[in-house]
Amino acid sequence: MALETSIVGQGLPAPYNLMAARGCEAAIREEGGVPATVAVLDGRVHVGLTAPQLERVAEKSVKVSVRDIGPVLAREQVGATTVAATVQAAWLAGIKFMATGGIGGVHRGHPEDESADLEVISFHGVAVFCAGAKIILDLRLTLERLESLSVAVLGYGTDEFPAFYTRHSGCPVSARVDGPEETARVLNAAWWDRRGRGVVVAVPPPRELDGAEAYARQAADELQGVSGADLTPRMLARVAELSGGRTLDLNVDLVIHNARVAARVARAFLAL
Repeated sequence: MALETSIVGQGLPAPYNLMAARGCEAAIREEGGVPATVAVLDGRVHVGLTAPQLERVAEKSVKVSVRDIGPVLAREQVGATTVAATVQAAWLAGIKFMATGGIGGVHRGHPEDESADLEVISFHGVAVFCAGAKIILDLRLTLERLESLSVAVLGYGTDEFPAFYTRHSGCPVSARVDGPEETARVLNAAWWDRRGRGVVVAVPPPRELDGAEAYARQAADELQGVSGADLTPRMLARVAELSGGRTLDLNVDLVIHNARVAARVARAFLAL
C-alpha cells in the first residue's frame, strides 16, 4: 500500500506530520497489509521507508512532483513525494493501491492552475483513496477535469464527492460503491485490460468540521497572489489558523481512515 510523504514534509506541521504518517502505516499493518511510504533519498526513489528515513523527510525535505524527480535525484536531496509522484512510483513498483488525505485539483479562481495529480492518475492503473480533493480547490472543475481524463470517481458509501473536511460538496461521483468487496470487484473490472487508468476512491471523512467551506474561501481570497508549489501548503496552513487548529487533528484522522479503508479493499481485491 503506497503512501505519499508531502503531507510529512510540507502538508502538516510537527508533530502532526509524523502522527499521520505513522498512523497510516500502523492502520495498514493492522489490516494485514504492508505500508510502502514513498520518498526520494540519497539519489534513489524509495518505496518503503524505515523510521529514521521517515524522520529525515519530516525534518527537512523539498516537495517532489513528477517533474521534480530528476533534479532531486541528481542532487541527492531529500524529497517528499506528492500524490502524482507517489502514484508513478507505486505503478513502477507494481503497487495498485495508494492512500492520501486529499488529491490536488483545479484551484479556485485559477482554472489554469491544475495539479499534476489528475493527469498522472489518468496514466497509471492505481486506485487512489482520498477524502476527495482538498477543500481549498474548485471541486466542480476538478471533477470535470477527471471526467475529461476518463478517470472514474467512486464514492465509498456515498453518492456525493467529499470535500476533505466535510462529507458534502453538492457534486455527484461517477459511481457509488459500498464496502470493501464491492469496491474490489469494481476496481478489478475497471482494470480488465491490465493497463487501465487510475481510479479515485472518495472516502467521506470520519467526522466533519463546521465552517470548513467559509475558511477555505477566506484563505483563497487572502492568497490570490500566490501560485506554484507553495500555494497548497500555505492555504492549508491558513485554513488551520482560521479553524483554531481543528483542521490539524481532523487531517490526521481522515488520512489514517483512508489508509485503513484502502487496506481493507486491497485485501478483498487479493481474494478475488
